[in-house]
Amino acid sequence: MTRRVHVFVAGLVQGVFFRAAACDRAVSLGVTGWVRNLPDGRVEILAEGASERIAEFLDWCASGPPRARVDSMEVIEEPPGEEFSTFEVRGRF
Repeated sequence: MTRRVHVFVAGLVQGVFFRAAACDRAVSLGVTGWVRNLPDGRVEILAEGASERIAEFLDWCASGPPRARVDSMEVIEEPPGEEFSTFEVRGRF
């Protein structure tokens, strides 16, 4: 079953390679979508994939790469929609 989530990660998540590491992790799990920095210091992610793979990806997002510090994470479930063929790092909001 395909699952789509819109995620907002707060804490020390910019300038610590969070986007690049999230992209690598998503690709390794077969998750598609995108990640970008927001002007307020958070990271925004839109991810779609098999339910169990999304669960694994969200587990990773809860801690992020080694230099990150995740203080909070908001996960919004969305109906599957636009089909992505890859997972990409996008520029700022």
